[in-house]
Amino acid sequence: MSEDVKLEEGAADAALTRWALCVEYVGTHYHGWQVQKNGGVASVQGMVEKALSSIANEPISVVCAGRTDSCVNATYQIIHFDTRAERDERGWIYGTNTRLPDDIAIRWAVPVSADFHARFSARERRYRYLIYSAPVRPALLGKGVTWTHRTLDVGRMNRAAHHLIGEHDFTSYRAVGCQAKSPVREVRRLDVYKSGHLIVIDVTANAFLHHMVRNIAGVLMKVGCGDAGPDWAREVLEARDRRQGGVTAPPFGLYFVDVKYPEEFDLPASEIGPYFLQALD
Repeated sequence: MSEDVKLEEGAADAALTRWALCVEYVGTHYHGWQVQKNGGVASVQGMVEKALSSIANEPISVVCAGRTDSCVNATYQIIHFDTRAERDERGWIYGTNTRLPDDIAIRWAVPVSADFHARFSARERRYRYLIYSAPVRPALLGKGVTWTHRTLDVGRMNRAAHHLIGEHDFTSYRAVGCQAKSPVREVRRLDVYKSGHLIVIDVTANAFLHHMVRNIAGVLMKVGCGDAGPDWAREVLEARDRRQGGVTAPPFGLYFVDVKYPEEFDLPASEIGPYFLQALD
């Protein structure tokens, strides 16, 4: 390769701007965040990249803070991408939203330094799992919560949750097909609280394994309804065997709500959604 070509490539790279965006979406109609290999099913990533590419007038590929599964929602999914297109914050937000379906929205957009990475710069992530515990299933938010007709004891669920706080091997709480190299994660906060018929499992960790939150929710729900004691959560953890972990809770009612980055990147803070829970915070 000639020096002239190297210089041209270096100049082109210097012309790239890295942007960070916050994406909110309802996952019900998508096969998760990630674009699928066969390309035949809708993904949130695919919709976002298509819209951004239209605004940029060039192909855009994005990196996310955390991949979500089919039917899982997000109020604070952070992405980044590099582009040569010159657009301001308003252009990226409002322009992209005009090309997105109603169940996906860009909340904000800010330029960031080249060393920002939506996934690898993240220090912790937070999910909320919403359970509607009532004899009759709800019509409103039917796919926005997981419904159970059984009564759940929040006190028992919190005692069980306490066993999972800290750095542990979460083999029993991850999907059999999880591709993470290590099953060790640090759960920094795990609270269960209730308002009326609504029960919220609120969990923060440095990172999550595939199905980890749904498997935690499944164990806590079994404890909450009295089918197992609070210590069962610890016994499952210590078994390091997914077969001991009980049922994986449904994806409905799972929300990706926050990501923490070093202060140097100065990203807008999360409002910790979903919005109808803010009155409880």
